[in-house]
Amino acid sequence: MAKRTDPAAMPGGRRPTGRARRIVTLVTAAACLGALTAVPARAADITGSVRFSARLQPIDGFGISQAFQRASLIRGARGLSPAKSREVLDLLLSKDKGAGLSILRLGIGSSADDVYDHMKSIQPVDPGGPDAPPRYVWDGDDGGQVWLAKEAAKYGVKRFYANAWSAPAYMKDNGDDANGGALCGLSGTDCASGDWRTAYANYLVQYARFYKREGIRISDLAFTNEPDYTATYASMRFTPAQAVEFTKILGPIARKAGLGVICCEHTGWMGQIDYTKAIEADPQARRWISTYTGHRYSSAADAPMPTTKRTWMSEWSPNGGTWNENWDDGSGYDGMTVAEDIHHTLTSGNGNGYVYWLGASLGATRAFIQLADPGDSYRVSKRLWAMAAYSRFVRPGAHRVRATATDPAVKITAFRNADGSRVVELLNTGAATRADLALDQAVRRPAGYVTDSARSLTPADVATAKGGRLSVDLAPRSLTTVVIR
Repeated sequence: MAKRTDPAAMPGGRRPTGRARRIVTLVTAAACLGALTAVPARAADITGSVRFSARLQPIDGFGISQAFQRASLIRGARGLSPAKSREVLDLLLSKDKGAGLSILRLGIGSSADDVYDHMKSIQPVDPGGPDAPPRYVWDGDDGGQVWLAKEAAKYGVKRFYANAWSAPAYMKDNGDDANGGALCGLSGTDCASGDWRTAYANYLVQYARFYKREGIRISDLAFTNEPDYTATYASMRFTPAQAVEFTKILGPIARKAGLGVICCEHTGWMGQIDYTKAIEADPQARRWISTYTGHRYSSAADAPMPTTKRTWMSEWSPNGGTWNENWDDGSGYDGMTVAEDIHHTLTSGNGNGYVYWLGASLGATRAFIQLADPGDSYRVSKRLWAMAAYSRFVRPGAHRVRATATDPAVKITAFRNADGSRVVELLNTGAATRADLALDQAVRRPAGYVTDSARSLTPADVATAKGGRLSVDLAPRSLTTVVIR
């Protein structure tokens, strides 16, 4: 502190009075302030930690679907030129220019025609009953999905899984590939046409064989989509007990063909738990399952699945009636909403994979990209960059690692890739702040990328490291990705 003024130093040894006292007071205050500001600033407090050596769940990847002929739109069905088509593919699949997605979900058709928004069956006509020789047909295109799968493979995608929304109409008890109904032969059904369970299992495996002929290896088959929901489009109901029953039929047939089985694509993650429990409780069914999948529509991933097998959030896009490109507008279908759901699925749900619904579509879509209808242009939603912040840098084979933040507004996840690179994701839901993280490993030269209302995974000088300390400046309401090579 500054030394108090000595009265003896004043003229005549008198105490200062009036104007002189005010001058002395101001001088004293200024001296105190100068002394205080001269003290070196104290190092910032630790506000979180990352333990890259503390592994949590493995990550299989991030992906999309382009089912129901959406793949053909990217190829140019509504006027998109080859040059613009390549730009859209780059945005979805490139690890340098876009999201670098690593999972493609293919739709197995059940319709008798191939009009837009339908997926044509590989056996559109009843071959004469479940025991008759099948009459499969293959056009080598599958609504543009073969083309898209081949393009995805060029970008390095290796995980292709095929999902049926329904069996063909003649295999079901309602005689319709839409409007729910059940597969003939399952317990609780009564069909004059007979038991189609094995024929349906063979049908699914044949679909994968057709793709193999085209040079695409499908890794897994999903025999149902939203088994709890009756839709006016392709849909088919399964109870948990029926899912167990059919898994035991499909499993051996799929395994012989080198395929895993995915189940059960419930409309909500928490609703999927009932299906997961039912299969896990039956050792004969459980052995065939590679991955359990749940959607996000009716419930979020608020808890892990009761299994040691892989679990994916395999379909979701937020609801809404207009196209939205914003990062953070409070609508519930902006980029921030998607980023928060990815974080929630990976942390609260311990998900191993995250598959968004559509990458690109038309009109008031919730896809990442809106294509002109018709025309040679497209628009990009911030939803894409919310996904890209994770999917470009967190690669298949990575592990989530233990990470914490003391500020409840800062949602943190961290990952270690198989190649040794490390990624820290900081989703700031509050005001601008600084995260000072203690690490269990020394790091150098961190690279920062920011996504917010003004930036889209834009490189930014926001992160510094010294030894086992990482400091990151966080913009308000933003997602900051830090990559450490």
